[in-house]
Amino acid sequence: MKNKLLHVILLLSVLACSCNDWLDVKPKTEKDEKSMFNTANGFKNALIACYVKLNSSNLFGKRLLVTDIEYMAQHWSWTEANYMNQRMLKNFYYEADYPQEFFSTVYRELYNTIAQANIILKNISEHKDVMANEDLRAIVEGEALAIRAFCHMEVLRLFGQVPQNATIKVELPYAEMVSTELIPYYTFSDFVQLILRDMDAAEALFKDHDPLFDYTFEELDNFSDTENYNVSLEDDFLGYRRFRFNYYAMKALKARLYLYLGEKEKAYKLAMEVIRAVDKNGNKVLSLAGNKDIQNKNYALPSECILALSNYDLEKNVMSMFDITSATRIYLTEQQFSQDLFAGQSTSVNNRALIWDLTVNTLGSTLPTPMKYNQPESSDNTDINELVSRKQVIPLVRLSELYLVAMETSTSLDEINRLYAEYMKERGVMANTLTQDQVMTEIVREYRREFFAEGQMFYAYKRWGAKNMLWKTDREVRERDYVAPLPNTELKTNKE
Repeated sequence: MKNKLLHVILLLSVLACSCNDWLDVKPKTEKDEKSMFNTANGFKNALIACYVKLNSSNLFGKRLLVTDIEYMAQHWSWTEANYMNQRMLKNFYYEADYPQEFFSTVYRELYNTIAQANIILKNISEHKDVMANEDLRAIVEGEALAIRAFCHMEVLRLFGQVPQNATIKVELPYAEMVSTELIPYYTFSDFVQLILRDMDAAEALFKDHDPLFDYTFEELDNFSDTENYNVSLEDDFLGYRRFRFNYYAMKALKARLYLYLGEKEKAYKLAMEVIRAVDKNGNKVLSLAGNKDIQNKNYALPSECILALSNYDLEKNVMSMFDITSATRIYLTEQQFSQDLFAGQSTSVNNRALIWDLTVNTLGSTLPTPMKYNQPESSDNTDINELVSRKQVIPLVRLSELYLVAMETSTSLDEINRLYAEYMKERGVMANTLTQDQVMTEIVREYRREFFAEGQMFYAYKRWGAKNMLWKTDREVRERDYVAPLPNTELKTNKE
């Protein structure tokens, strides 16, 4: 099963072409493309290739998860001599070689993933007869649309202008097809509308065909366990919905986008739809499960994931960076951990402190590192399905984020406190009643605690237009710092 999910060879080759350097990608030959999509398996493999790309160390397998995007949020301490290049990102010195390489690589990888999705969308309209199973066809098309929207949203959040009161205006290319023609650039608002169009189209396809309307996330995570779960799928490809773009993921991502845009009423409505969603038996579709997951050492909180990636290379890509014996490890200092990250809360109570390794090193000090991505020892003989769905997990959207979205956008202080109490209970904390003046302070603190090493904090600062970041002490953050430069090869730039 692990091989089925993770070790898929990319069967569809794409080549970078001239014009719009990163954007114009196409199959190696027309013959290759036709042979690829003359079976349902060809579509499945092409779609899995998109997830393989998202899992790469240049995207959510590392750089948009734990390292570079987190450096931009001022996260991590390190031995300075080992991270001089990365310091450029912390200092927002984007003209230096390392930041330039990071931004260009991420830009290229996101648009190559978009191109892969576009190839699927082009062929699914031309070869509808190949997939006789209507549910399968709708799911493949919906996921391809969702991937295209998601990757463009990541381009917007990293390379686009600040969403509120921007004085630096940025136009970005929205790639809707694989072509050697120039990809058109769009204003911020038009670019957003294209993302929402694709999200809405994906959601509509999922609404009538997603197995989540017949089974729970847990059942679909374990559909192959016939002894303990009674799941009947016409095609195994319809399993593992938590690890693929799905109906509730689209609701959650739209809530994230609307909050980013400052459209609080829409963000609130979508967040509450997910929080309150029930299945056909009247049970909640998703519940906060911090206590349960942490007790089981599932530190990425997979039970709360609405959308996640399963990544076989997590240990190789990430965990070596936290090795207590390594001179190149990244960490927090004791003060950063207990006094800053957990400001206002006791680390002896809040169970998220249990996600951090507090081992005392040979010098007698503690340099906390997260265990979110810890992998079992090979001698543990962990069940493959548990490994794939519980341990090798990269969260992309968790239910906890929807709680924070709802708290930030609700107009009722009583409701905010009810949500806060539910949320904190699963974090092992008896919540104090918040005043209106305390709400945003706590939300900011919770974003830091909840999503550390998940690549979300920089974008939260950006949408707030924050001039101050925790651990950024030399100067205020400027608008320009929030706008990553487009590669120099692009027809348009977002440089001043």
